[in-house]
Amino acid sequence: MKEIDFLPEWYKSGRRRQISYRTQYVALGGIFVVMLVWSFIADRSVSKAKAELAQTTARASFAESGSQEFAKIKDQVTELQKKANILGKIDSKIDVAGVLAEVSFLIDESVVLGRVELGAETFAGRQEGKTFQRAGAAVRVAGRSFAGKEMRSLGDVRFKVVISGIAADASDVAELICKLEDSPYFCLVYPSFSRNKKIQVETGLGKENFRVTEFEIGCYLANYREQVRK
Repeated sequence: MKEIDFLPEWYKSGRRRQISYRTQYVALGGIFVVMLVWSFIADRSVSKAKAELAQTTARASFAESGSQEFAKIKDQVTELQKKANILGKIDSKIDVAGVLAEVSFLIDESVVLGRVELGAETFAGRQEGKTFQRAGAAVRVAGRSFAGKEMRSLGDVRFKVVISGIAADASDVAELICKLEDSPYFCLVYPSFSRNKKIQVETGLGKENFRVTEFEIGCYLANYREQVRK
């Protein structure tokens, strides 16, 4: 039995076109959804990458700033170390407190000090490149000072002490000179001057005049020794 198709050809063609259009619409819709999802994912990836880049840039900037600060501090430490080395070289290492304590110990109530000076001076007769001398004897800085502490003088120098003040009598000045000569802290003690002087002192009965002895004594710290040249 033969089937007879009564549908016209134009109708069949229209149906095929509708199915084709529908298929294309579905495919385009699917592609649009895929592109939309892909765009969303790409946007999130780009945003995340930008955030990571910003963090990396901030860390790099912080690291660079820290590196510059470290270099600056390192330069400052180097400069301070140089200054410390210079101070270490010029530091006399003198126990000033010990010297003043010894002076206070040697002075009794009849003596009042007005001035105590401590200064460095070169040895007399020193010549460049040669052993310095004093009074026919070769002199060199001792390895240890008084009080058992190591001494490092600023070059070839010795330290002079000048003491001045007033005493009740000239005999008190002479006694102080003897005490300085016997002290292990001092050497080459000599009186600069000693003279009588009148001073006024306020008492309960008014001003009274007293006769005292004004003096000045020079000496050197015994932190070096003389070595006789052979």
